Amino acid sequence: MATRIFARCVRTVRQYSVNLNKTNVAIISSSVPRTLSYLTYGQKSLLPQISGSTSYIWQRRQYGDLPPLTLDNIRDRVLYVLKLYDKISPEKLQVTSHFMKDLGLDSLDQVEIVMAMEDEFGFEIPDAEAEKLMTPQDIVQYIADKKDVYE
Repeated sequence: MATRIFARCVRTVRQYSVNLNKTNVAIISSSVPRTLSYLTYGQKSLLPQISGSTSYIWQRRQYGDLPPLTLDNIRDRVLYVLKLYDKISPEKLQVTSHFMKDLGLDSLDQVEIVMAMEDEFGFEIPDAEAEKLMTPQDIVQYIADKKDVYE
């Protein structure tokens, strides 16, 4: 695999292109590169030094991250997910609304809500804990505790 990557890189350098395997590649050189010194993939060098050239090919990775969570942000996201749930009328929904008493949901609906929250926030809620989450405020507090959000 490293040989194929190396062949593509040499072809790329010779054609003055910066597209390697449809990923972003940065070619850093003070002159037109004819040979390749190092082929690096992330932090790991795949091939030894070929010549004394100063050209390097680095794969550039870009990572995105969400803004830090706050209690208001968590509350807004929880209420947004609940408003999109078809069995909850958005007019009746409040942070203190009880799922069964105020909104008329059953235990299966509560399980679906917990699954939607797991998808939204990216972690699993154990069944024993999920049974205790009866209001949106309970969900907000549980997520804030798990994500270490305190204000």
